[in-house]
Amino acid sequence: MKNSNSSQSLHLNRRAWLRNVLRNVSRAGGAAALLGAIPLDAATTPPSIAALESMRAQAKPITTAERQARIERAQELMGQFKIDALMMAGGTSLNYFTGIRWGNSERLFSVVIPAKGRAFSVCPSFEESRAVEQIAKSPLTDAQIMTWHEDESPFALLAKGLKERGIATGAIGVEERVPFAFSDEIRKAAAGATLVSANPVTAGCRMIKSAHELELMSIANTATLKVYKAVWQALQPGMTQGDARNLVEAAYAKVGFPGEASIQVGEYSANPHGSLTPQTIHEGTLVLIDDGCTVEGYQSDITRSFVLGKPTDKMKQVFDIVHAAQKAALEAVHVGAECQSIDAAARQVITDGGYGPDYKYFGHRVGHGIGMDGHEWPYLVRGNKTLLQANMCFSDEPGIYIPGEFGVRLEDDMHVTPEGGVLFTPQSHSLEHPFD
Repeated sequence: MKNSNSSQSLHLNRRAWLRNVLRNVSRAGGAAALLGAIPLDAATTPPSIAALESMRAQAKPITTAERQARIERAQELMGQFKIDALMMAGGTSLNYFTGIRWGNSERLFSVVIPAKGRAFSVCPSFEESRAVEQIAKSPLTDAQIMTWHEDESPFALLAKGLKERGIATGAIGVEERVPFAFSDEIRKAAAGATLVSANPVTAGCRMIKSAHELELMSIANTATLKVYKAVWQALQPGMTQGDARNLVEAAYAKVGFPGEASIQVGEYSANPHGSLTPQTIHEGTLVLIDDGCTVEGYQSDITRSFVLGKPTDKMKQVFDIVHAAQKAALEAVHVGAECQSIDAAARQVITDGGYGPDYKYFGHRVGHGIGMDGHEWPYLVRGNKTLLQANMCFSDEPGIYIPGEFGVRLEDDMHVTPEGGVLFTPQSHSLEHPFD
């Protein structure tokens, strides 16, 4: 699908990045106050977290039949956009279409799905048994597995597979997570082929969620909100970020899904993606909690801003403006609206509230697509003229960030319906009562 926003390419998962940075700092001994809190046990678990119940049984996995339907839809789009084959390496799209989970390394593992004909995989020979195991559980049970030894070229093998299917001179859609080192070698080995972006196929499928996908995302959002509320009820002045993170970990363990959260306090809440500086929660200071969990591969992304104790009048004023901006973005959502119009609706409220113009205090777009990746197509940002379609999903997350003071962001995920935008979770009520 054509999109004027060129930023809709590979995005770094900030959760994983921040987690890795914190882990490395911790190993170096520089973040004891941040990460060194003692894990909770049964005796120290707060009542609000102990009361949480598992939601695990609510989540049903994506079936092979659903993945088969996705492949058929991808092949329809290949025909529409004149793409002869879809080439994927490890990553989310490979999992989306096939259920195969494979990490990228310097060795090429690839699955190629032609618009017509038999799919094939290019696999290191010593990994063949693992490939056979995963492909057997995928919709591609008849896929040809082509193996290569360490002194052979996997790219020449891939070119051979294309030639055998009569598409050596065809248009090959390369999925966006394929490393350049791979695509460049494929271009050389399959010199007669034209490598093109696979986004019209991958994004064309993944942007539009099925009823089952919406159900999984609803569960993920509900779980995250339950976790946040339980953690909020358990927080006390004097707790560190490490203490809060342990509460989050314990709460997600209770609801039954892997999840995490970043917690920023006081002046550090004015940094939209946080700070590595160790922080302690105090009464009357603003606390911002962000991130989410994963349910059968589907993500939630929720942010709440709150104060333990009494907020200042300025904090309450800023909260009210951000709350109104989030509502304005939601109300601007309708089938056929341009993505950029949703951002504009929220930004206008913030500008009218005295925190403009443009990106002065609201420094990021109002939302991103969300699904199996926390950030995926399309993006609610100025310049993006992509038209909203039913069952697209986005974050709705305006914010105001005042350097040296505090920041307020409110984030809930929403989906597009024929009647307009619908949030998976209710808006926050106030800084003192964020979950009522």
